[in-house]
Amino acid sequence: MNKNITVVLVVLAAGCTTGGEPMFREPPMDSSRKVSEQDCAKPIESDGGNLMCKGLTLAERRSVSAEEERQARARREAEEREARERAERERAEQLAREEAARKERAAEEERLAAAAALKAQEERERQAKAEAEALARQRAEQEAREAAERECRRLEQERLQGRALLTNFVSNYGKVDEYKEIAGQITGFLDKAADAKPCPPPG
Repeated sequence: MNKNITVVLVVLAAGCTTGGEPMFREPPMDSSRKVSEQDCAKPIESDGGNLMCKGLTLAERRSVSAEEERQARARREAEEREARERAERERAEQLAREEAARKERAAEEERLAAAAALKAQEERERQAKAEAEALARQRAEQEAREAAERECRRLEQERLQGRALLTNFVSNYGKVDEYKEIAGQITGFLDKAADAKPCPPPG
């Protein structure tokens, strides 16, 4: 019985080879597909490529673990650096917006101050013009009063001089027969002549 089993196994083994070569071969891997070389002692990550398992020594595993930790640390540092740079960019943008807003407020305040200064200047000029016009009116009124006073005094002086002449005429020639009649008329005129309104005092 044991001999029969041994013969069958030999025959089967011989039938699977031809001249020492296997009759059936696995097809070669597609060279266009990538090879995913992985440590098969760890969970397999299927990424669609040809899987190539390899066994690692303890030193190789430590090296791979150290490299993975280095890469993870590098990724964390890169992410932290990116986060810091993003925060710095956002802070710089915020500062730029605040500076732009500050400049805008300063420009608006300067514009309002300039407008207020212009309005104040216009008001001062208006007041100065009004004061100058009022002073000019006062001077014109004063000059008119002074001119009227001078004219009044001039007329008063002429009236007094005329009255004095008539009075002197009557006094000097009123007894002359030729002038008695006219002297009587002058005397009557002088007696009836109303006193003129006195001129206002200079002021």
